[in-house]
Amino acid sequence: MRTMWKGAIGFGLVSVPVRLYAAIQEHGIKLHQVHAEDGGRIRMKRVCDSCGEEVPYEDVAKGFEDDEGHTAVVTQSDLESLPLPSKKLIDVLAFVDADRIDPLQLSSTYYLAPDSTAANKPYVLLRETLKQTDRVAVTKIALRTRESLALLRVHEDLLTLHTMYWPDEIRSGADLAPPASVTVRPQELKMATSLMDTLSEDFDLETLEDEYQVALDELITAHLDHRPVAKKAATKAPDNVIDLMSALQESIDRAAGKPAGAKAAAKPKKAAAGGGTKAAAPKTRAAAKKAGTKKAATKKSSSARKKAG
Repeated sequence: MRTMWKGAIGFGLVSVPVRLYAAIQEHGIKLHQVHAEDGGRIRMKRVCDSCGEEVPYEDVAKGFEDDEGHTAVVTQSDLESLPLPSKKLIDVLAFVDADRIDPLQLSSTYYLAPDSTAANKPYVLLRETLKQTDRVAVTKIALRTRESLALLRVHEDLLTLHTMYWPDEIRSGADLAPPASVTVRPQELKMATSLMDTLSEDFDLETLEDEYQVALDELITAHLDHRPVAKKAATKAPDNVIDLMSALQESIDRAAGKPAGAKAAAKPKKAAAGGGTKAAAPKTRAAAKKAGTKKAATKKSSSARKKAG
């Protein structure tokens, strides 16, 4: 991997020389703009609004326009002259518990590796201390002339750095949540939990793939081969929820592989002791009385025969 930045982690009087590497390599097919009629490549040109001439890249500067239309031109030399204490230093501000950092603040991810053999010892010391205390380090770093907050944490045997948004860059979403008057019943919570458990069985994150990129690759290959490509039906999300409990139950059944609307099989009747089938009880009082009279007559006849013998 190519080194993106070289500097040191500084906490107290301890310095750990490190190199920074991009941890993310986004996949995807790069598309460029072409003329739809003949496929000719469309080129973007930097043209000045004032003189109408094309401007070479080395003459391009940055500018800021105020509300009155006045422009302040800022050159690359101006930007490089700005004081940046964190230009070559990952300055540790504090060590905090990992759960204090909201993932909403995290941005890009980088690997940090020791810059030399001498850096191995302090590198491992910092890594193991973070592991044992279950903490992360809030730092500051300057990348591409821009200073940003960053989170230093342990990933496997490496220290990683996550650039962070500043607190005032996170927009409030307080007005977007449902009103507090909306509640759910315990039964609904129980079924939702059951659905989560069912969907999570045998889940393997490593097996997931970008289905859109796969389809895009098939589409481009088909165009290059001058053949039609089969269109796949898009998955549609339900447009409304009429009965939440029914929707949860059907979701659980589908996740478990059961057909929609399947009912549980009726339980078989218990057999009588000894393995025989239990005789049906008399249906009416008259039938019960008749059965009892017949039984008594049989018993009386048996006693009479004994006396006669």
